[in-house]
Amino acid sequence: MLNRSTVLAVTASLLATTPLAAQPDTSPRRIVAILAHPDDELPLAPALAALARQGDFVTIIHATPGDAGPGVSGLAPGLQLAETRRAEAECAAAALGAAVVGNLGFGDGLLSDQARASARQPESLAAAVAEHVAGADLVLSWGPDGGYGHADHRMISAITAQVTQAMPVEDRPVLLYFGIATGTLPPIAELQDWAETDPVLLTEQIAYVAEDLAAARAATQCHATQFAPDVRAALADLFDQTIWRGAVHFRRAF
Repeated sequence: MLNRSTVLAVTASLLATTPLAAQPDTSPRRIVAILAHPDDELPLAPALAALARQGDFVTIIHATPGDAGPGVSGLAPGLQLAETRRAEAECAAAALGAAVVGNLGFGDGLLSDQARASARQPESLAAAVAEHVAGADLVLSWGPDGGYGHADHRMISAITAQVTQAMPVEDRPVLLYFGIATGTLPPIAELQDWAETDPVLLTEQIAYVAEDLAAARAATQCHATQFAPDVRAALADLFDQTIWRGAVHFRRAF
């Protein structure tokens, strides 16, 4: 969790990057971001906004409603928190221009219970993910590192890869993992445990413009249970100046 002093005190020595120009679309693509919790879309936010702005049909799916993570809200874990965070997810998706936002309803912190599940089991996480991956052109998710090692993040990454790799090649979407290039983490203590990726592996970039960054700022503001007001005001610009620098970076899963 980022706090007031660390976010507002950061002064970064920024690394230059060269984002790729957005490729022209010939027809709308179906883009699906499959993540663990409401607010997990924030590290990808300007990319999702850019894709939606360019005419792609963007869906954001969260595996859990975040019912165990009160953040700064003071709410007890449980149903009220889950309902509040679902509403925050809808707010953020609307800000980013996503056409659909959905929640699979699995327990927060409990996705490891699904480690042995397969898509052939109708009530499994794998089956739920398979339903949303089917027909997609591009799927975005956490990498195996889970961003900062979160077990739910790792599991949604693994299940998404499991489902996608089983699809026949003619139906298989491109699966991209969000990554942070080595050396671009801002000098904030709470972020130093986030995983970094060799830039050589980050072969895919989704560039964004000022309008998309503004959408990312608006989406961040939606997650009031998770971040204090001053952190929500600073987070997107902090990532813009350090981790993103004009493009969100990904690597191919396969």
